[in-house]
Amino acid sequence: MQIVCLDLEGVLVPEIWIEFAARTGIHELRRTTRDEPDYDKLMKSRLAILAEHRLGLPDIQKVIADMGPLDGARAFVDGLREDYQLIILSDTFYEFAHPLMRQLGWPTLFCHSLQTANDGMLVDYRLRMPDQKREAVRRLRELRFTVVAAGDSYNDTAMLGEAHAGILFHPPENVIREFPQFPVTQSYAELRAEIDKAFVAQASA
Repeated sequence: MQIVCLDLEGVLVPEIWIEFAARTGIHELRRTTRDEPDYDKLMKSRLAILAEHRLGLPDIQKVIADMGPLDGARAFVDGLREDYQLIILSDTFYEFAHPLMRQLGWPTLFCHSLQTANDGMLVDYRLRMPDQKREAVRRLRELRFTVVAAGDSYNDTAMLGEAHAGILFHPPENVIREFPQFPVTQSYAELRAEIDKAFVAQASA
């Protein structure tokens, strides 16, 4: 059995925090896992900035409600699901992702959750489990699935390395330089071709 594991933000949908930063004018919120590999440090910084500006979950959800998948993402996902199993492994939160999953046709999503106060302010976040992307791929391999994974950021590289084959999709130059072992794709057509190629290689190995 063959499974494709994809990151969400930057691969299928825009970066939520970058969109929110653009709407609010808070430049510090533009930092993502493309810039900061320490996810806990990144999230604590985000929560502190939101508290400082008195912005909560409803404010972020309003921005997400106006977002949609990247151009071509829905067709790409639908095409993949015709030939492979698909799981989205993301460091986003269920409270953010719900409307975006609807627009992508409800693919399976593993991500994290948020803690909010009664006034909607974000208090904390809860990881589904530490290093969940790599752990999910590792467990799938233990179940004897062949796994090909694709992502764009630092926080994807562990799952790319754990998969039978890992692929970078439209990554920043710093990630390309630091992880030259992964092929780089810049379009959905290139990514699909690389995924198919990887599964063929695994089948003949």
